[in-house]
Amino acid sequence: MRYISTRGRAPVLSFEEAMLTGLARDGGLYLPEQIPQLRHAEIAALEGVPYEAAAFRIMRPFLGESFDEGVFQEIIARAYAGFKHPARAPLKQLGDGHFLLELFHGPTLAFKDFAMQLIGQMFETSLKRSGRRVCIVGATSGDTGSAAIEAFRGLDAVDVFILYPHGRVSEVQRRQMTTPVESNVHALALDGDFDDCQARVKDMFNDFEFRDAVGLAGVNSINWARVLAQVVYYFTAAVSLGAPHRKVSFTVPTGNFGDVFAGYVAKRMGLPIDRLVVATNQNDILHRCLTTAQYRPDGVIPSISPSMDIQVSSNFERALFYAYGEDARAVAQLMDELKTGGFAVSQGAAEALRESFDSGRCDEDQTRATIARLSETTGELLCPHTAVGVHVAEEHLVQGTPMITLATAHPAKFPDAVEAASGRHPPLPPAMSDLYERSERQHRVRNDLGAIEELIRERARI
Repeated sequence: MRYISTRGRAPVLSFEEAMLTGLARDGGLYLPEQIPQLRHAEIAALEGVPYEAAAFRIMRPFLGESFDEGVFQEIIARAYAGFKHPARAPLKQLGDGHFLLELFHGPTLAFKDFAMQLIGQMFETSLKRSGRRVCIVGATSGDTGSAAIEAFRGLDAVDVFILYPHGRVSEVQRRQMTTPVESNVHALALDGDFDDCQARVKDMFNDFEFRDAVGLAGVNSINWARVLAQVVYYFTAAVSLGAPHRKVSFTVPTGNFGDVFAGYVAKRMGLPIDRLVVATNQNDILHRCLTTAQYRPDGVIPSISPSMDIQVSSNFERALFYAYGEDARAVAQLMDELKTGGFAVSQGAAEALRESFDSGRCDEDQTRATIARLSETTGELLCPHTAVGVHVAEEHLVQGTPMITLATAHPAKFPDAVEAASGRHPPLPPAMSDLYERSERQHRVRNDLGAIEELIRERARI
């Protein structure tokens, strides 16, 4: 199994090399040269198997020779041992033909745990085998950072630096990043928004002298291994509702497009997905692009669903690669145009995107109203991001086709917004009940590449 860059000018790598590299050296994102297919019978055989067994069957074809079967099974077992629900990703029915896929039973209460716990175990296995050290740098709009810190804290061969937008994440999200005491993890509060954090991370990867000096590695959703881990729960959810014998649809609240792109990969593997619905908040660049074929960032507006406050959606590049018929030169041209204000998607590529994705938008008032209504009518408390998904999903329900909305985070990660909307305070799980009493350790940094690189050089154990 070989991995290629969406921009076509980077070395072809193995799965393990692509995982450890993260962003390609040409600025592109890695994808498998070919997406493996699962036969109808192989999908049907996933019914009733434990989540870990399903994960092994679905991901194993992508690994090539990087991990032998026994080692990979052990990695998966360790990755999900700390999840608090035996199903790992259980379904809950909201209404007629509408289901929630609960992805918040991991250690940091967000869907990012599914990928980050796995990638942490894969990194540790790979680095121990090779004797290498890496410096992981990531950007977060809230959940990726806490999941990464939880996955890599205390590991000898890894230093972790997470950039998050100062004052633009919830208090729970911030404390999950700033309260771990291990010396190898560092939470950096950047003066700016998430797009600034993401841009500085990409700048570091494109500074090859710095990248090579510190052994830079990335675990944002630019990392293919992150996307691959998220493919699994599309299969397990769909099979539990009758796939492959019937089609299902998914609605995905998303800002960076990684989670919904995982659904696209599942569909290309053979999972009978009818529609993939992209749900956006008021920062609706993905919805605007899918409806108008224009991708033009116009500034981030802070919201009560901060993990979606994004205007430059990194993983959309992967979707564009397929929409343009795997034409890497066309993708590279679009990404160059993005640097100067945005781009127009060609007619053929726009039609290809619309064949795979629907979209919808949910503003702040609609988000609050959805939280309040679901609390009153079903007793279900939704985090603001999940509420965005539920609102958009309800606009796309089709009789006879189950709709699964991804519940991306526990409501307790956003207690103020949830309580303001519903009148109910969502408590933290018992294992995290002392979070507000823990001491914080954070570093405020300017939105300046040189200053950030200097801090990392000083603190990384190179």
